[in-house]
This record gives sequence, C-alpha cells and structure tokens, in this order.
Amino acid sequence: MTTELFFIYDSHCPWSYASTALVNCINKAYPDMHIHLWHTAYYEGNDSPGKNAADTVSRQSAANFGMDYIRDADNAKDSYMAANVMAWVQNKQPEKALEVLNALQHQHFVENNPLTDKDDFDSVIGQFKFSPPAKVFKLDLSKDAEYVLGDIAEIQEVIQTTAFPALMLAVDDRLVMLNHNLYLTKPEKIVEAVELELK
Repeated sequence: MTTELFFIYDSHCPWSYASTALVNCINKAYPDMHIHLWHTAYYEGNDSPGKNAADTVSRQSAANFGMDYIRDADNAKDSYMAANVMAWVQNKQPEKALEVLNALQHQHFVENNPLTDKDDFDSVIGQFKFSPPAKVFKLDLSKDAEYVLGDIAEIQEVIQTTAFPALMLAVDDRLVMLNHNLYLTKPEKIVEAVELELK
C-alpha cells in the first residue's frame, strides 16, 4: 500500500496556518508518508485575509496569532515570494519542507513578518542553512511555483473544488478528502481519520 498526503495552502492564509498543525500531526504519526506541500499563491499584494478572518480562525482553531499580526491583518498581503521559496525547498530539500513552512508561518502570523522581501527570509534561511538562488526572491512567480500551480489545477479537477486549504490522502489509487475543519481545535485527532482510511 502506498500513501501520500497532499496539502494545498497559502502561506499567508490564516486557515492554512491553522491547518498546517494537522499536517504536522500526520507527519509525526506517519513519518515515512510522502507529503506534497502545494502553495496556491493566492495573495497577490492587493488583498488580505483581514482581521475578521484572523479572529475567526483564532476562535475556531488551536492557532496562535501575534498581536502585531492581528493589528495589521487588514493590510494587503503578497505570498508570491513565499510560494517561490517553498517551491524551491520542496524541489531541493523536500525532507525539510514542512519544517520550513512552519517557520515561515511563525514568522508571518506570530512575528508579523510580511515575507515580501529577500531580507524578510534571512532568519529562516539562516536557521536551515539554505542558499536559494536569486530567482526565488523575485516578485513574480518562479517557474517552480508555476509548476506547482499546474499540479494544483489538475488535482482540483479531480476534487471538483478550488477551495483551500485542502487536505487529501492518497491511498494506492484512491484519493480521499480529509475534512480539516473537524480537527482544527484538536489537530491530533486527524490521525484517527487517517487511520480509518488506511484500514
């Protein structure tokens, strides 16, 4: 039996931030399961999730937000550079991708780091001792990030929704949507849902 986990998210989306905790729990329970982290690059610099969304996620999940982030939540967000970084990490060092995603989300949602300039990534790059190429820090999507969007489009045809975050478990040739909303307050409970699908 082969199993894979697909997570469609945006690094600047509060609901994605809350859902990453579920991916962490699955990864801990099934460390050999291959995880695909697909950044949807939804925020283009002219919109924001907003303070209301952050407040709602805070109430309906186990996610913690920094006060500075909450204060600035209505400011426009741009996730393209983070999408480039994550696509590069997923290609070059996939075993570290989930850790990097957690670090970036902590920077954004707790430390209120906008992640829109090369310097904004210095602490994460230093933490993981990465040397990403200059193309990763462009304001436009990199080719790697665009390939990810192509993969997302294909799987969205199968699941018949463009909503994100989305969490899917592939078991052999079967693809199962995991209802992440049921587990946001108790992320560890997602493991029971995965166990049921693997039986």
